[in-house]
Amino acid sequence: MLYLFTVCYTTMKARTLQLIAGISYLVIFFAAIFAHFFVLESIIQAPLQTIEQQPILVRFGILAFLITVVFDIVVAWALFELYEKHYLSRLSTYFRIMHAAIMGVAIFTLPVALLLTTSEEILRQVEIFNIIWLIGLFFFGIHLILLGRIIVKPKIIAFFLVVAGFMYMMDTMAHFLLPNYDEYASIFLALVAIPSIIGEMSFAIWLIVMGYKDWTEKISQ
Repeated sequence: MLYLFTVCYTTMKARTLQLIAGISYLVIFFAAIFAHFFVLESIIQAPLQTIEQQPILVRFGILAFLITVVFDIVVAWALFELYEKHYLSRLSTYFRIMHAAIMGVAIFTLPVALLLTTSEEILRQVEIFNIIWLIGLFFFGIHLILLGRIIVKPKIIAFFLVVAGFMYMMDTMAHFLLPNYDEYASIFLALVAIPSIIGEMSFAIWLIVMGYKDWTEKISQ
């Protein structure tokens, strides 16, 4: 009886962790999309105008970035709990937490932009944010490579996670090593975005589906 209870509890815990990780991943996606493509891009396109006329939008963008950091930690914890028996799990978690910590440091540069009065100064702050953020993505890439090695299935998702991890690392290195990186920026963006979206989004959906499926099966029994 105790054995059955332990098995049931362990299974329920795993499904709960899958739901937490999957939902948290989706929160990160939507928050990051808003912060990067609606807020940061607005600042880059019209620095002074955005800061002076849309300060609320900028503040919400900063909040969205903070949300990504918080849920990054949640995902790191949930994945560690799910795969704690794998010998690479702890190392993978460390690299994701390192990425979250570096991202947290990068966010500090954005509130300063609200106090600046010239486009050049504002863009300089955005550039500092991007540099720190890129460094964080290098460690995130290592996390994805390890995560792809950790998960047993689905193999296709694991493959795309590994590829995305390598692309993140290559993109960061290219930023710092290629003096003419801007000429290849669109190529590197595609190389990072395609495997990342396929791998990470698929992984998030798979976690939610598996967690929800097993929850409903347990409830109906």
